Amino acid sequence: MLKDSLPEIITKSLPGPRAEAIIARRAAAIPAAIRCVYPVVIEKGEGAMVRDVDGNTFLDFIGGVGVLNIGYSHPEVVDVVKAQAEKYFHGMFNIVTHEGYVELAERLNAVAPLKSEKNKTFFANSGAEADENAVKIAKAYTKRPNIIVFSGAFHGRTMLTMSMTSKKAYAFGMGPFPDGVYRAEFPYTYRSPEGLPEEKAIEYYVERFLRVFEECSPAEHVAAVVIEPLQGEGGFVPCPVEFVKALRKICDDKGILLIADEVQTGWCRTGRMFASEYWKEAGAAPDIITTAKSIAAGLPLSAIVAGEHIMDAVPAGVIGGTYCGNPLACAAALKVLEIMQRDDFAARSRRIGEQVMARYREWKEIFGFVGDVRGMGAMTGIEFVKSKLGKEPFPALVSAIVQEAVAGGLLVESAGVYGNVIRFLAPLVITDEQLQTGLDILEEAIETCSKNIKS
Repeated sequence: MLKDSLPEIITKSLPGPRAEAIIARRAAAIPAAIRCVYPVVIEKGEGAMVRDVDGNTFLDFIGGVGVLNIGYSHPEVVDVVKAQAEKYFHGMFNIVTHEGYVELAERLNAVAPLKSEKNKTFFANSGAEADENAVKIAKAYTKRPNIIVFSGAFHGRTMLTMSMTSKKAYAFGMGPFPDGVYRAEFPYTYRSPEGLPEEKAIEYYVERFLRVFEECSPAEHVAAVVIEPLQGEGGFVPCPVEFVKALRKICDDKGILLIADEVQTGWCRTGRMFASEYWKEAGAAPDIITTAKSIAAGLPLSAIVAGEHIMDAVPAGVIGGTYCGNPLACAAALKVLEIMQRDDFAARSRRIGEQVMARYREWKEIFGFVGDVRGMGAMTGIEFVKSKLGKEPFPALVSAIVQEAVAGGLLVESAGVYGNVIRFLAPLVITDEQLQTGLDILEEAIETCSKNIKS
């Protein structure tokens, strides 16, 4: 079966002839802004494996950019979606209540690691929609106009979330942007100021955060702080729990809500069902969680979970939408949650992360261009630099590694403010043999490209 196979390239070049023809049609029909990075046209996906239209098989370390934690075409999810499709595809929740929406909300209310004990959930269609709705909720509850986000953040491509997103390549030429969005410095400790002792780093970043109140918006005008437990597009940079604890106290003291953007970190990716569980264990649980990506195994769905007292402050008509909480997506999400809890995907994520990080640490010793390795659970990144001492980003090397890896049958993707990080988001159903094979291909690609590229 495809899900148990290993990478194999059978065409003389990539893309193969059938894929090449379809990619040419893509170029003629689809905007060039939606880039075609990989020479792959999928025919079938199972587990962590993809077969293209020419019969090549690829191992996927990208997982739909975090969407496929449960893998491609999980048979149990396929079955429940088929069963739901035979009943009805759609029922707008403002018009008719469907039980799948209610049950999924109940399940998320119970598992979300929030500060409150009594929670409520509603659904949207994407991560960006979830983040935008979380801001609406925070403003409705606090009656305040402003929010604080962070350097390196990615929250989406709507007008509001483009303004929240740090990297302006995602928003080039799209201004003017909404007012009231202010930015603090994320605790990217690998790139802390030179000479700053590690034990002083958190203190430094907390002080930098407090400056926002002085230089941008008084605290009494701030509705919420929005932060990713581990930055995705920003370079797979974990937020230190000690910083979160300090942030939680500041928010409590100032009457500000703390929003955890778990669009990419949720659904067992970081070794817990939600990364915010680590926060709650440290006494710093968020007030609102947003989540999407792997929630419904690839069907469009996102969720916003908040304390009942916060959620019920929203005026009627402000939240909701035509497709929000689609019955097919809710059916898939209920099965995903069941499988992940039953089969302990969180533990599997931790085991995968241990294997990956063990190899990464070896590479950090072997390769002079590997500056930093980091992550949480099975959400890990490698940062490539021109020298370990100078830490100058090396995006050209990363681009070369990505293309070399795909030629060997492995799909990997770059990330980071400077485009110099390779991220790991393989489906959590990946086998140990597939994982080690993929790491071998990636190591070979790093070795080859390190020899052939000039710094």
